[in-house]
Amino acid sequence: MTRAEAKERNRRALLDAAFQVVSRDGYRARLEEIAERADLTTGAVYSLFGSKNGLVVALVADHLRPYYEEIEQAVPAGLDLLEAVDAFARYYRRSCDGPDALSRMSLQITLLDMALHDPDLGSRLATSIRSQEEHLVALFTGRPHGPHGGRAVTPRQAQRLTTALRALFVGLSQGVTLGLAPGADEQYFAAAARALASGMARDPEEATA
Repeated sequence: MTRAEAKERNRRALLDAAFQVVSRDGYRARLEEIAERADLTTGAVYSLFGSKNGLVVALVADHLRPYYEEIEQAVPAGLDLLEAVDAFARYYRRSCDGPDALSRMSLQITLLDMALHDPDLGSRLATSIRSQEEHLVALFTGRPHGPHGGRAVTPRQAQRLTTALRALFVGLSQGVTLGLAPGADEQYFAAAARALASGMARDPEEATA
């Protein structure tokens, strides 16, 4: 095994161990236990991630990366904005029935609790999540607003829409997972998202320009 391969193996082992411990213990997660589960020392954490917070931020990025890659596949090019939002909403609803839905929601809640207890970590997590959401902004930018074409969605419009959709889907998905949103099927998600997109797509400053 090369040095680079060993480094990546250790990185992967620490991320997997951190997911287990952080999901269970939140801000009380002990770096020593994470390292022990990975069969490494705490020195490896500092060498690879700089700190416990650095490891947590890397964990979030690692957790979100495949999610955004799947979205890009679920929302193909050639769709207008409302069609793209519809496809995204349906993908998001299907993910609520996935085998990892409970663990994903648990991690979301845990990370929020950690951010509240550690403002520095909260700031770093927000920066990381915004960086990942640029994938969605790029996915929506440039699409025509509707089936009859018209002006393309600007990066600013796509950013505003992405923020609103995240809030909508996080709330709905938690309701589905906890059994608090009966009847919230794919059509419900898609209709809610399309209604939101219809109102959010046009930037009010551009409308008055």
